[in-house]
Amino acid sequence: MSFSTNEEDKIIEFLLNKKEEFEYRILEEAVNVREKIEEILLIGNVDLLNNAHKLVQFIVEQNEEAIIAFAEQEGEAWATHSLTLSFKLEWVQAIRRTLWKFLYEYEQIQEACNDVKVFFDLERKVNEQVDQFLKAFFISYSDYKDRLILSQQNLVENLSVPIIPITPSICILPLIGEMDDSRMDIIEEKVLIEIGRLRIQTLILDLSGIIDTEITVLRKLMNILDGTAMMGCKAVITGLRPEIVTKMVRAGVCFENKAETKGTLQKALQDYLNV
Repeated sequence: MSFSTNEEDKIIEFLLNKKEEFEYRILEEAVNVREKIEEILLIGNVDLLNNAHKLVQFIVEQNEEAIIAFAEQEGEAWATHSLTLSFKLEWVQAIRRTLWKFLYEYEQIQEACNDVKVFFDLERKVNEQVDQFLKAFFISYSDYKDRLILSQQNLVENLSVPIIPITPSICILPLIGEMDDSRMDIIEEKVLIEIGRLRIQTLILDLSGIIDTEITVLRKLMNILDGTAMMGCKAVITGLRPEIVTKMVRAGVCFENKAETKGTLQKALQDYLNV
């Protein structure tokens, strides 16, 4: 069953005339959300009551395209501001129940639904559209969250591998903090990509800021030096601390044939920039 255009207009007019009562009923249904209406508006600029009327209008008009587009918009807004999903679910279910109460009231007034099957067909259609909204909302929410997480991961990776251009051909990579296998894998990938992208000819890796690390991490550093050489880039190591050198000597790890070493970053800059 579907509404005719004329009947759609009548139902929309009926709901508009009962706007305040409709909103009151929704708030009665959504017990947890009604206390958060102002907070959600303030945090996410999401007007729940106004949006409820939009959704109901799209449902009455059976405008699936508008329902999906509106759901995607809502999903992204909800994800952007990290609003509570349970509130959204409770709110939409409150809209569903409230809409049905008013549709039933409308049908009783119009005496337009003597056939029980017709009424249940109408119920099924409306429920399908509400479910379509929820499905599109959650997909949009999830997709946006995934993109946000990926963006944050990329930002963290960029901050953890800060390759700093000094001249068009010379860059510095200061390694700071604790190093583990995972971070070294990220560093290796970023270094090789940036050597190719920036056409780096000399890469100065300053190790003065790293915390005492495991020998497996130092072996991964050897792999980075191998990759750097294969890309046609000269590697220079600075800032090796005594405790790290001791660990390397005992483990038989040596940079001698893979990179030039300098005592400090300042010394490397003096030698390569003639300052």
